[in-house]
Amino acid sequence: MAEQTLPAAAREWQLAARPQGWPTPADFALVEKPVAAPAPGHILVRNEFLSVDPYMRGRMNDVKSYAPPYQLGEAMQGGAVGRVVASAAEGFQVGDAVLHGLGWREYADVPAAHAVKVDAEAAPLQAYLGVLGMPGLTAYAGLLRVGGFKEGDAVFVSGAAGAVGSTVGQIAKLRGASLVVGSAGSDEKVRKLVEEYGFDAAFNYKNGDIAGQLAKAAPEGVDVYFDNVGGEHLEAAIGALNVHGRAVLCGAIAQYNDTNPPAAPRNLVQVIGKRLTLAGVLVGDHYDLQSEFVAEVGGWLREGKLRFEETVVDGFENAVDAFLGMLRGANTGKMLVKLG
Repeated sequence: MAEQTLPAAAREWQLAARPQGWPTPADFALVEKPVAAPAPGHILVRNEFLSVDPYMRGRMNDVKSYAPPYQLGEAMQGGAVGRVVASAAEGFQVGDAVLHGLGWREYADVPAAHAVKVDAEAAPLQAYLGVLGMPGLTAYAGLLRVGGFKEGDAVFVSGAAGAVGSTVGQIAKLRGASLVVGSAGSDEKVRKLVEEYGFDAAFNYKNGDIAGQLAKAAPEGVDVYFDNVGGEHLEAAIGALNVHGRAVLCGAIAQYNDTNPPAAPRNLVQVIGKRLTLAGVLVGDHYDLQSEFVAEVGGWLREGKLRFEETVVDGFENAVDAFLGMLRGANTGKMLVKLG
C-alpha cells in the first residue's frame, strides 16, 4: 500500500493545569501541532480509537509514582489503536493495524519498538484496548496470578461493570468460582452483571450500607476480593474475607479526586487475625502472560462464553468529556473515544 498524503497539522490534547480535586475541562487544552514524516525506526499512526482510563487521573498529579506524571503543555499519553500511514521502520507497512501508548492525539509518531501489530480480522480493532488489551490482561493476571484464584473460591469484585471488573467476574465463573458477587453504581448495571455477565449476585453500592449488602450476597464470606474502588469497599471486603483470603488492589477510583486522606478502611487489624494477603497489581509486571491470556480469553470470545461491552464517545474533540464521564461512572464496560 502506498504511503498516504499527510496533513500539515493535527490535534492533540494537552494538560493545561494540574487538577485540584475533580478535573474540569479548563485543565485541558486542544492544540494543533505539525505532522511530519516519521524518523528512522518510527511509524506514523492515524489513531482510530483512544482509551481513557482511571489511572490517567493519577498521572495528572506532579508526584512520583509507577508512571511518570503528564507534563504541562505536552500531549498526554494513553492506549490507542490505529493504522500506519507512513513507515520508516522494518516490519511495519502502511495499512498495518497497531496498538501503542501515544493516545490523546489524532496522529502519533511512534517508535516501532513501542508498537504492537494486532489482527483486525480476529477481533474488532477497539477490543485490543479493552477485553484483549490492558484491562483484560489486568483482570486475567490480577485474579489468577496475584489473587491466586482457584476453583471453588468465592469472589467479590468492586467496580464490576467496568472494563476490568466485568472481565474479572466472568473469568472467575469460567474457571469454576463457587460464587461471584459484584458491586456497581446503578440498578441497570447491577441487572447487567447478573443477567448478561453471569454474576451470581450484585448490588448497587449507592443503595445503602456496602458491608451489609455484601454480607447478604455472600453470607459465607469471600476468598478473593478484586478491588477497583478502595475506601468503604475495601473495608467491607476485609470484613467479608475468609481466613487466608486475598485482596487484589487494582484501583481506588473512589478517592482519586479526593483532597483529603480516605476515611476507610478502618478495620485493617483484621488482616492479622484472618492472615489476609493484600497485594497490588500493575499490568506491566505481567506481560509474560500475554500470549497465554490472548489464547484463553480469545478462545472464550470466539465461543461466545465471555461478553464485553464498550461505551464509545464519538469525536476526538470529546475525549475530555469521555474521560470525565468515566471518572463519574458514566460508562458500562470500556470507555473509548472514536476518532472521526
